Amino acid sequence: MLTSATLLSLLAGTAVAETVHGVVVFTRHGDRTTKHYGAQSLTSLGATQNFQVGSDYRVRYLAAGSPHQIAGISESKYISSQIYATAPNSGILLNTATAFLQGLYPPLVDLAPASQILSNGTKSTSPLNGYQYVTLQGVKDNSPDTIWIKGDESCPTLDASLSALESSPHFTSLVASTRPFYESFYPALQSVSSIRSPSSLSFASAYDIFDLLNVARIHNTSTTASISDANFFQLRTLADAAEFAHSYDAADAARSTGARTFAGAVLAQLTKTVTSAGALKFSLLAGSYDTFLGFAGLADLTAASADFFGLPEYASTMAFELFSAAGGSTGVLSKDDLHVRFLFRNGTEGALTAFPLFGGKEESLGWAEFEREMQARAITTVEGWCSACRSEVDFCKVYGEVGAKKEGGMSTAVAGVVGAAVTLGVVALVGGFVFMMVRRRGSRGEKGGIPAQRLGEKGSVRSFTSEVTV
Repeated sequence: MLTSATLLSLLAGTAVAETVHGVVVFTRHGDRTTKHYGAQSLTSLGATQNFQVGSDYRVRYLAAGSPHQIAGISESKYISSQIYATAPNSGILLNTATAFLQGLYPPLVDLAPASQILSNGTKSTSPLNGYQYVTLQGVKDNSPDTIWIKGDESCPTLDASLSALESSPHFTSLVASTRPFYESFYPALQSVSSIRSPSSLSFASAYDIFDLLNVARIHNTSTTASISDANFFQLRTLADAAEFAHSYDAADAARSTGARTFAGAVLAQLTKTVTSAGALKFSLLAGSYDTFLGFAGLADLTAASADFFGLPEYASTMAFELFSAAGGSTGVLSKDDLHVRFLFRNGTEGALTAFPLFGGKEESLGWAEFEREMQARAITTVEGWCSACRSEVDFCKVYGEVGAKKEGGMSTAVAGVVGAAVTLGVVALVGGFVFMMVRRRGSRGEKGGIPAQRLGEKGSVRSFTSEVTV
């Protein structure tokens, strides 16, 4: 077990004289069963991972003595006005957020109000040694609020963009060129009922195949015993390329719809901290890997590290830290004094690491610049999402003829087709060099060939040929 002092040193990051006023955290779920069968769930290992990450964030932002303790936050007792937590109404994501919050605010044990002496002299203790019931907002699929974490669903313009991507010459060429590689995994996957022959396996289902074998590698090594580390890393790298292409395209705004609404959510939560004079201190959002990938492209994090092109580990997190110089007021917050820092941690190991946003060099931005850059990239209203997606979901009907607007002089649908060609150029390059990347990245000495800093996971993931519901 790590001591608090050790954890403080791990999570201290850039320990400078600052006053932290609030933070927005986005987390991926921990270890789970495979998505392939459509009934995946968080495992005991996964729940423990999310609990550990929540505990580590507690050490950084709640513990007395931490250089990053949020000003005025309650260290031990949960206060509802200070904390906001939300997740889609998906069991795996709701449980992810719950486990994280258990680590953030553990049981009070003998502290009031967990234990009280009644008038008759007996001691009353809350269940589970003072377990704290932190409010978690579940979001239904038919709610307008679903767009902030799942903005890439029920979006026809995105679907059109993905169809263009999957039918393009570059994509179909990659399917053909990698087919022998994928078919070689049939012996390990032939027990899966939907995989009836080697021809069922191809780059068209890159993530699904990787996920089946990755889960088996963790929980049933006999299935993957014959797969070399080099071949497994190739599977991972191909899945990286496929999922990044599905989540972001610089020339096609439709592709990053989910990342754009997420950017809007982050900006809204940090703005609430500013306008409430720091009353809202900690916001938690639980979501999927495609949000990590899409935001990495949208915020140009790939310029800071090429590892942001890749899938993140289970229980990975990114955080947006709002701070001012040491001694800053905890009352009315002046935007002129505020800065924002982006941090990322891959999985459950190592420190939260700061990365410059938007292709810059600085690890933090003044509030005005951060707000301006985020607004330029974000979807900040439900009406804006309905228009961009040309969606016909019920909550969009109030806006009438949605999606008739054009962006940059061309319709979103046309932009999707043009953007698909650009992104596939990147995918083709990645696919073409994927076998060389095994040797290059393997030289880092990473277990399984997975880089130290990578991105992603989501409540559902699209394969190249169909949508696989999580």
